[in-house]
Amino acid sequence: MSITYLEAIREAQAKALADDPRVFIYGQDVGNFGGAFKATKNLAQEFPGRVIDAPISEDAMMGAAIGAAIEGMRPIIEIQFADFSTVAFNQIVNNAAALYWRTQVPCPITVRLPAGGTSGSGPYHSQSLEAIYAHYPGLVVMSPATVEDAYSMLLEAVAIDDPVIFCEHKYLYYHLKTDKLPTEAMPVGKARIARPGRDMTIVAYSAMVHEALAVAEELATEGTEVEVVDLRTIKPLDTDTIMASVARTGRLLCVGESFPWGGVTAEVVARVASEGFGLLDAAPQRLNAKDTPVPYHPNLWAAHRPTARSIAAAARNLLRS
Repeated sequence: MSITYLEAIREAQAKALADDPRVFIYGQDVGNFGGAFKATKNLAQEFPGRVIDAPISEDAMMGAAIGAAIEGMRPIIEIQFADFSTVAFNQIVNNAAALYWRTQVPCPITVRLPAGGTSGSGPYHSQSLEAIYAHYPGLVVMSPATVEDAYSMLLEAVAIDDPVIFCEHKYLYYHLKTDKLPTEAMPVGKARIARPGRDMTIVAYSAMVHEALAVAEELATEGTEVEVVDLRTIKPLDTDTIMASVARTGRLLCVGESFPWGGVTAEVVARVASEGFGLLDAAPQRLNAKDTPVPYHPNLWAAHRPTARSIAAAARNLLRS
């Protein structure tokens, strides 16, 4: 039986609840309704009193989670859309992120952010906020690109004593499937070589990994071998794996769905340019969404974000340089 990316997230939460009585889920409509995307479907019935509906106040939700964590609980907070997490920004970056460094008291909360765009979602339900949270010390930022990682990394997030921002991509919820969930996982902060190659490196994360893999397949028919690196974790960032890949290929293209100013792609390029300049045969490049709010219209949305077509064009330009 196949398991979707969304079902893997639900299964991970069920296992976390079953394995640890300190775990509970808190969020808007997560109870009998099963969550905005049904990521908590049937969990309230299976675990009475531990899958709790929250008021429509992300700020209050995060404050309650931090208080619970201080008292020894391990809350999983579902924010309906990543965009709305900014309502709780103060709680996340000033309280949760800094708590251990101020008090030596851990803050083991997991904040699930359904992130990224889908056709017709528009500017308030499509944003990718991983770089904003990665900016702040004290937060771990995860961005799984596969069904297997969605499951294993969410379990890791709950087990970690630090607050974790778990960026799960809405477009992948039903587009990815696997036959079996993993029993072992790569460590937190370790990137994955999704496809080996020798001619150039494409570093990507979340849904962009699959666009990059499609490009690698296309360019392979032209005799070009592209290595695709899936970051998996935005913070900590696995610079060693990135550098090793660039050392093999001599060229770097970093792709992200978020806005272009600053961000994960900028950080990757900056690290490679400053720490591995001698490894490069051409200037490192990056590709992001357009520097505008995310459009509603499906055709505009398709032109706004990186796609296999635009990534392939950028890759060919880099190969010619």
